[in-house]
Amino acid sequence: MQFLLNVIDDQNESASGDEMAAIDAFNESLEASGFWIRAHGIHSPSESIVFDNRRGAGQVKLGPLIENPEFITGFWLIEVPDRSTAERLAAEGSQACNRKVELRQLH
Repeated sequence: MQFLLNVIDDQNESASGDEMAAIDAFNESLEASGFWIRAHGIHSPSESIVFDNRRGAGQVKLGPLIENPEFITGFWLIEVPDRSTAERLAAEGSQACNRKVELRQLH
């Protein structure tokens, strides 16, 4: 089963040195356990562009789709044997990065 763990914050690149060390240790544990697929930080929503070309609309909007004080600043993509393992890892990831983490299963 594959899951996306979204890191939620109200600012971009805000992790302290201690938090980065904890994130690195969490990443290493994911890799060692075989659950790791990929992880990345994501630029601020203020740098995004929304394209809507449904039915040839050709609309382009600079900035985020939805204005919100909290946003996704990074993610982990994991593969685990069951949902309970994913939930445990989401809780561990939240503790490691000291941020909210949203867990979503992939189809």
